[in-house]
Amino acid sequence: MSAPKEIIRLGGIEIRFLLESSDTGGVNSVFEFIVAPGARVPAPHYHEGFDELLYGLDGALTFTVNGQPHIIQPGDRCFVPRGVVHHFVNEGTVATRTLTVITPALLGPAYFRDMAALVGGGGPPDPAKVTEVMRTHGLVVALTG
Repeated sequence: MSAPKEIIRLGGIEIRFLLESSDTGGVNSVFEFIVAPGARVPAPHYHEGFDELLYGLDGALTFTVNGQPHIIQPGDRCFVPRGVVHHFVNEGTVATRTLTVITPALLGPAYFRDMAALVGGGGPPDPAKVTEVMRTHGLVVALTG
């Protein structure tokens, strides 16, 4: 197996890109994401133009889709259609590793690089800037009640 094409770190989350849009003719992008216990994670959000498929590799990640929690452990899978609000958190004591497939490949390393630049600035990132970066890449923060 070849090494990841790129590794991007966002605080307690690490993204390892395996395939990008340029590798698949825009069909899909594939990455692993590793989430440390208690890591800061994205706000509940949805994707406007792409679907997300998750497959558990290590640990137990709680992935909430449309208000329903799903525990993603090794061998478990979860499908998140575009337009459906979702969120994840590692409530355990060990890091989780999850394989993600994005179809079509509208989400790639540029989004995670942009977010890493915000998170790496020291202190909490500006929520308005986070929302703007998410929006630029087709992710919409879900308004909460």
